[in-house]
Order: sequence, then C-alpha cells, then structure tokens
Amino acid sequence: MAPELNYELGGRDGAPVIAFTGSLGTDLTMWQPQSDRLGERFRTLRYDIRGHGASEVPPGPYSMDDLGSDLIALLDRLGVERASLCGLSIGGMIGMWVATHAPERVERLVLCCTSAQLGPPETWTERAAAVRAGGVEAVADAVLARWFTSGFAAAEPAVIERMRRILTATPAEGYAGCCEAIAEMDLTRELPAITAPTLVVAGEEDPATPPEHGRRIAELIPAARFEAVSPAAHLATVERPDLTTAMILRFLSDEEA
Repeated sequence: MAPELNYELGGRDGAPVIAFTGSLGTDLTMWQPQSDRLGERFRTLRYDIRGHGASEVPPGPYSMDDLGSDLIALLDRLGVERASLCGLSIGGMIGMWVATHAPERVERLVLCCTSAQLGPPETWTERAAAVRAGGVEAVADAVLARWFTSGFAAAEPAVIERMRRILTATPAEGYAGCCEAIAEMDLTRELPAITAPTLVVAGEEDPATPPEHGRRIAELIPAARFEAVSPAAHLATVERPDLTTAMILRFLSDEEA
C-alpha cells in the first residue's frame, strides 16, 4: 500500500497538470518559484516524496519502483490521467521511471540535475548508514556544498539557512531509504523507450550530477533537448529560479516539441 504523501495543488483549475518532484533532502517548497510562475497557465502539483517533508515515513530500504509507484498512486488519487513531470535529482529519476513504466500518464518530461545511474552503490549505502547513525545533520555540510555554488552561498545566506533547515528536518529513515533506492538504480537501458517530449537541464557547476550525466540522458531519450545553466550547482532551480523557470515554461509551451 502506498504511503500517504503530503501534496499541494495550485494554479488554474481545469488546466493541464504539471507535477513537481524534488531532490533528496528537500520538501515541496523548493518548487515555489516554478509553481508560482507556471500556475498562471497550468494546474500545479507539488508533493513530498516518501520519507520527506510531511509525507509518511515507511521503513527502508526503498526502490525506484516504490518511489515511481507512489507518484502514479498520487495521480490516481487526484484523478489525474496524464501530467507533465518535472523532477530534480531523485525527482528526475522518479520521472524517468514513470515515463518508462507508465508512458500513457506522461505528457512531457523535464529532468533537472539528475542521472540515470549514479554509482558507485557503496557511496549511497555508506551515506544511508551515516544518516541512520547520526541523522541528516551528519551529512548536511557536504550536501549543502554540492547544492549551491560558493558564490551563491556567499551572496544568499538566508537561502542557504532555509535549505539547511529543510534538509536537517528530513527524517533519517526517509533520507536513508531514498539513498538505497539510488544505490540500486540503473535506468539507462530503459531510456530509449521514453516517448514523451523531454527537456534535460544541467547545472554547469554541479558536482553531484555533473553535466555529462544530463548529456547522456539526452542522448538516450529520442529527440530530447539538453540545456546547461551557469553558474549553477545541484539545486539549479533554486539557485537560478528565473532562468530555469523560463526554460521549463518555454518547453512546456512549445507545440513543436
């Protein structure tokens, strides 16, 4: 049985739906700038993945099958037959899983700062063990250093502090369970079957999922587009909200895509 997921619906009633799925260690508030802007033309759905934010925290390990099925179950619950999906990091992985396992549910696909395979697995199992032992605080400094460029961190301390609070409030079991889902994930063989028009966005300075990961995804998905954002690290949609939101809106509005 799927866990109860915390979600927020916004935007225009009756408009096409775009569902936003966030990064490991975040909650649905990371998509506020995109939701505000896209809500003028779309019905927006933001949610906390299992074990994050205000969603239920089942015991781990989790799998990509679990996380993708959670999103499908949420769409079912809300009566959404078809939606565009926009995900960052693990959110992009979930989007790719849904687009390969339930292609009839996906209108368009936006994949931000993500990877189809992010090894080695022991990196993730070790991080899961560290978080179960010491909470997310044990990895917070290292994670924040990957999330934002040093220039942005120096210029925007209030944003860094807000994202640190969200990160360290993430339940340890939820964070660790998602680490284990990433450890076992390999979507590369499935990507050529994706039929939804796809935009891949990478942060040029992203040390967590460097641009070559995005380029590989774009090469494997038929007719996918690739865009790099600079300066931007892993949470490019938070660091460069205006630019990334404009990219997403332009892609979703392009009738030729």
